[in-house]
Amino acid sequence: MHVREHSWQRALIALEAFHVLYLLTHDWLPLPPFNDIAGVRSQNTTPRLIRDTLINTLPMAILLGISLRYADRPFPRWLKWITAILYGVFFAGELQAWWIPYVFGTTPDRTARYRAMFGKTHAFLPERNGIVPNTMHVVLHSATLAALLVALRLVTMTAADARQPAHGARMER
Repeated sequence: MHVREHSWQRALIALEAFHVLYLLTHDWLPLPPFNDIAGVRSQNTTPRLIRDTLINTLPMAILLGISLRYADRPFPRWLKWITAILYGVFFAGELQAWWIPYVFGTTPDRTARYRAMFGKTHAFLPERNGIVPNTMHVVLHSATLAALLVALRLVTMTAADARQPAHGARMER
């Protein structure tokens, strides 16, 4: 495998692993001040949390498993495309759930729900329209955008790009 392509794939696998770990734990393990398990449970039943965790985590875990299967060789084109599409859909959902309401406003019900679930969590952005994306969500959304961009880079990488050495890497003789 070419050095540059391998570097991009390793970065993508690391981001995929982060997503799976985050999605499995953020509503279940207390990590104050970054999450508020009691606040989340005040707005969600345990069966709903289990369902939402599975719906969000399962596609990412399957994708991670497939990516790991191809870790030592170039990803097939179909895997690159599926990864880009999945992270594109995931990022679109994050925009709809957090960033569009943050910038343009949302319903009083959503504002109250977010305040109950995330009002006691750490945030560094200013409040806008009654909500503020907390630090954990900003980290997740940044990682999602990074994974999307890396996946798109792999999709658009040409054979010549893949042969270029990664910055600081030695050329093979």
